[in-house]
Amino acid sequence: MKDIKINEIIDYLRYMDALGFSDLPLPVPETLCNDEFCLIREVALKHLIEEIGDCKRCRLAKERTTIVFGEGNADASLMFIGEAPGADEDKQGRPFVGKAGQLLTNLIVKMGLRREDVYIANTVKCRPPENRKPSPDEITACNPFLRKQIEIIKPRVIMTLGDVATRTLLGEVGSITRVRGKVFELDDIAVVPTFHPSYLLRNASKKWDTWRDAQLVLKILEDEKKKHRDSN
Repeated sequence: MKDIKINEIIDYLRYMDALGFSDLPLPVPETLCNDEFCLIREVALKHLIEEIGDCKRCRLAKERTTIVFGEGNADASLMFIGEAPGADEDKQGRPFVGKAGQLLTNLIVKMGLRREDVYIANTVKCRPPENRKPSPDEITACNPFLRKQIEIIKPRVIMTLGDVATRTLLGEVGSITRVRGKVFELDDIAVVPTFHPSYLLRNASKKWDTWRDAQLVLKILEDEKKKHRDSN
């Protein structure tokens, strides 16, 4: 077992306290991955799942099959946030696994990444009936958990997929057609809105706009890497 330094334990406790956890998830990771806190993030996400529990905080709990928490790399530089689980996601308990999910996976691969390299989540964790848009009170009930996911993962860039995710994170900044491809900021994280994959299923010509947005994200990530290399 790796020896854990006192200052690492202190940093770990401060980190968990800042995330709002009142008790300590055990076991404490054997390695804290230097400054990246990668294993701590894994533990924190598992603890957050436990905090959500068998959630009944809004009406979506009545008809859902599974809570779709999110999946991917807890240390991801890039996070995708969509609207809500659909029928396939509700059955499997995984985000973006239907036809729209295949489009998102294709985009991720085209960016030179894998699904396991990024983190994927939704604005709400339960499927709205008939795949309707989540209501404001449902978003409000789920938003603290989404915010905590973001705070735990600390991505360098978030791509919001569609109007709902964009408004949830950024407020009333305008329609997705107006704000897509622009760079916003949320707690020192770059946010790039783009079209939801389900929209692209109906409007295939907009895939080129989404690809341009993805190229912007890749440039931001590369600039961040260069800045990090230059500072070392």
